[in-house]
Amino acid sequence: MSDDDVKTQESATEAAAPDAAAVELSTESSEAKKAVRRSKKKTVATGIIYVNAGFNNTIITITDPEGQVLAWATSGSCGFKGSKKATPFAAQMAAENAAEKAKVYGFEKGDIVVKGVGHGREQALRGLIAQGITILSITDKTPVPHNGCRQPRTRRV
Repeated sequence: MSDDDVKTQESATEAAAPDAAAVELSTESSEAKKAVRRSKKKTVATGIIYVNAGFNNTIITITDPEGQVLAWATSGSCGFKGSKKATPFAAQMAAENAAEKAKVYGFEKGDIVVKGVGHGREQALRGLIAQGITILSITDKTPVPHNGCRQPRTRRV
């Protein structure tokens, strides 16, 4: 082998394996790209809390002022099943879970909109207060019929 053959073999191995400095630069640039791509979690201090208290379940939804949902919880999602979902205690637990999830976004105070005639209406509000949520106002949006449907006939026993 001549000296020229040895030089060409060395240059071929150098070309096949890039040097370590170039590899470090490429990994640093990919890490920088990853850091740029991460979206920042939004912080919402105030919002609207919807409490839907039905006869079978209680649904708590916490939104920002525009109506985008931040957190929600139901009596069923807290582990209650069957008729236990309709209890005031289950509504309180659901409200506490929803408030805990919303605190990740910095949620502190909100307007409350209550809908429905279930047993968990007031207890859900107590659960929110227990978690440190400040209540600005309470609005009742329960639908009330204006004598819409005909009543069933009276029973003759």
